[in-house]
Amino acid sequence: MAPRSFSIITGTLLCSFVIVPLLAVWRQADASASLGPAEWAALRFTILQAFLSALLSCFLALPVARALSRTQFPGRRLVIKLMGAPFILPVIVAILGLLAVFGQNGWLNAALRSLEMGSFSIYGLHGVLIAHVFFNLPLATRLILLGWATIPQERFRLAQHLALTPSARFRLIEWPMLRVVLPSAFAVIFVICLSSFAVALTLGGGPKSTTLELAIYQAFRFELDFAKVALLGLIQLGLSLSAAILALKMAHEDQLGIGFDRPIDCEARSVIQKFHDTLAIFLALMFLGIPLLLVLANGLSNLSSLPVAVWMAALRSVLIALGATVLCLLLALCLLSRSGEVLATLGIAVSPLLLGTGIFLIARPFLNPFDISLIVTLCVNALMSLPFAVRILRPEMIKIVSNFSRLSLSLGFSYRSWVRWVVWPRLRRPLGFAAGLTAALSVGDLGVIALFGDAERATLPFKLYQLMGSYRTEQAAGCASLLLILSFSFFWIFDFWGRRNA
Repeated sequence: MAPRSFSIITGTLLCSFVIVPLLAVWRQADASASLGPAEWAALRFTILQAFLSALLSCFLALPVARALSRTQFPGRRLVIKLMGAPFILPVIVAILGLLAVFGQNGWLNAALRSLEMGSFSIYGLHGVLIAHVFFNLPLATRLILLGWATIPQERFRLAQHLALTPSARFRLIEWPMLRVVLPSAFAVIFVICLSSFAVALTLGGGPKSTTLELAIYQAFRFELDFAKVALLGLIQLGLSLSAAILALKMAHEDQLGIGFDRPIDCEARSVIQKFHDTLAIFLALMFLGIPLLLVLANGLSNLSSLPVAVWMAALRSVLIALGATVLCLLLALCLLSRSGEVLATLGIAVSPLLLGTGIFLIARPFLNPFDISLIVTLCVNALMSLPFAVRILRPEMIKIVSNFSRLSLSLGFSYRSWVRWVVWPRLRRPLGFAAGLTAALSVGDLGVIALFGDAERATLPFKLYQLMGSYRTEQAAGCASLLLILSFSFFWIFDFWGRRNA
């Protein structure tokens, strides 16, 4: 654990980086300003899409989590791990994959036209919902699956012995767990979808499908109306904080009791139950896997024909990802206390676009804010990943201190020896995982760079967005494949480094 002085300095710098831009935005707020019809519509749509996205994600995750909890098959662990892939997947890449399935020229519309059943438009509320379910279905599945794992397996064995009907087993055994897990999962996904930007930017389809985050972007990028940006940003901040508090309130401890950790007899299911479980897992894998496979299939052949500008954008993204990873880990290592973990949550409590606007307002009197766009993007990306890094590292650090601190003191270890011989060998594995996650999230981020980006400073996600907007589909597919390869390569390399000889 870092010395206390380092923790205090890091916490102070972190608070300053968040609070000062917020104050700069606050100064622009007009006390007499009010929301117009467009802003009220954006607020209503933001809440509506977040509510429906969370509801659909949790509802569809139920049969998948239930199937995975009571099904044993070769590759089950791999399937569960793959459920986490959309979390590190660049949003803009996933959207391109969804367009290949649900877009105007996608598989679904091709099938509908062949059956003379009209066409399906992915743009609008339903498109936003499809994208959010794609990203959040795995998260909901993992959260609910963890809940199922807390149920003592002896209760299922007793239900089998008593020949309880499926409805009775659900009411007596599964529902008490779901009452605890589902509200928390719903609230977490609701918070995530409140700050949706890239999805609304690409699939919103017009003013009727504008979120608050997108409205902030439009007011900054096209109108330069900083007062409106401030008002919308503060409303979005208040909404996110309220939802985050609600999520914490809903996170109750389970009271399901304990068992002897005996595995459930999976073969006791009926044929119909086995069919439903297999179908649920298969459909989930198809829904999550087909868009990614289409991106790779359409894009790998176009990698060699990508223009130089795309490769330069890829280089910028790589440098930003590496810089953000180093900065994030340095901050995380200094914030491994309980208070540090609370401070780290500032990274997801504040909108990246709001931070970017505040930094723009601060820098504007002294220099051209666009000249520091890449540095700002690097810092904001590190800040966004900080809560995850701290959450990954802190439990292991607590274990190290609890098990080895007294022994190290009795042996007279210096701080350098403590870090070298005790902390580093045991913290390397979670450090590699945190580094891989941070790098993957950073290389695919389309957030602050959307405010400042131009041809000279474009990152790979921003370049992909430009190619999609200009209907250069082949180059966009190649760019998406490159971004997908970079994202998963970063995660695998760092994670492998952490696990190697650890």
